[in-house]
Amino acid sequence: MTDTPADAPVLLSREGAVSWIRFNRPALLNALNEESADALRDACRAVAQDPAARVLVISGTGRGFMAGGDLGRFNADPAAAPQVAAAIIGSLHEALRILDALEIPVVASVHGPVAGAGMSLACATDLCIAADDAKFTLAYARIGATPDGSGTYTLPRLVGLRRAMELALLADTLDAPEALRIGLVNRIVPAETLEAETRRLAERLAAGPTRAYAGIRRLMRRSWTATLDEQLDAERDRFVATAGTADFREGVGAFLAKRRPDFTGS
Repeated sequence: MTDTPADAPVLLSREGAVSWIRFNRPALLNALNEESADALRDACRAVAQDPAARVLVISGTGRGFMAGGDLGRFNADPAAAPQVAAAIIGSLHEALRILDALEIPVVASVHGPVAGAGMSLACATDLCIAADDAKFTLAYARIGATPDGSGTYTLPRLVGLRRAMELALLADTLDAPEALRIGLVNRIVPAETLEAETRRLAERLAAGPTRAYAGIRRLMRRSWTATLDEQLDAERDRFVATAGTADFREGVGAFLAKRRPDFTGS
């Protein structure tokens, strides 16, 4: 995997087994236009094709995670707004399909404004760690639009239909403690320690049983649409598959020997 140039709208890098995707339009709070949506899609593809990646972190540079779509881009040519929206959403949704299919955990590390597509994307990750200055709003109704970025799919599953309706219809802003209380995020940390705490979490996941994590992701995500019979069969099949891995042998041996396991992701 090749790191992207420092001035790219989306930065891609890997540190050891941890891949990082960072939104990088800080002057516009990382708002998405066609170029940055394409870059996000391409970065997700690169991570999916990188066998050395064992966890992915998605974050933003500057004062916030992501403020949603670039409204200035829409305002520059209102007549072309439908075409611009189709281009941005097309690439964003392709990125989300790739993220859903990954065989590694995906962590959102958010701070400042987490709005519109930024909030939808954060909801689509496996874990979300938030700075104490994070502010969440679905925002779409404020501009007369409907949600994208899988927000209408993931948000009701995280917080329930009634609360999701409230967040979408009223587009109120939530602070980090309220986001934690209703289940939008997993933990809150001081803003000045967000990157360090994110690295600690990512490195813990990167040292874990990667193939088991892949199975956990798939089982949890597919449980939303599976019947009980289908889920029981899937659980059996996944356990049987992981029982043949080196990490399973290491995990069982370490447990019985009362030592810390040394997982290799194989």
